Amino acid sequence: MTDFSKILDKAKEIENKIKESQNKIKNIKAEGFSGSNSVKIILDGEGEMHKIEISNEILKEDKGIIEDLIIAAHNNAKSQLKVKTSEEISKATGGLGIPGFKWPL
Repeated sequence: MTDFSKILDKAKEIENKIKESQNKIKNIKAEGFSGSNSVKIILDGEGEMHKIEISNEILKEDKGIIEDLIIAAHNNAKSQLKVKTSEEISKATGGLGIPGFKWPL
């Protein structure tokens, strides 16, 4: 019975660490850039966009180019966010990787 109680204690510990990580992830900010930093997008840990910056120089470009740069900056920010959230998850789980567990992004 002792082994089972140790397993339960460990599971509760991991659960608490995951909850803590989820709170930390909400506060993460990820920046994405494109076009030699002409477009910058900032996402929070839940993938919500908080800011977009577009340089004045890029506004002279064709609309389609600007749209592509915005998409590229967003994808870059999303990629950065995945890296940061994965790092936070690894800290919480000790790098265990939980089968079937997928974070919001």
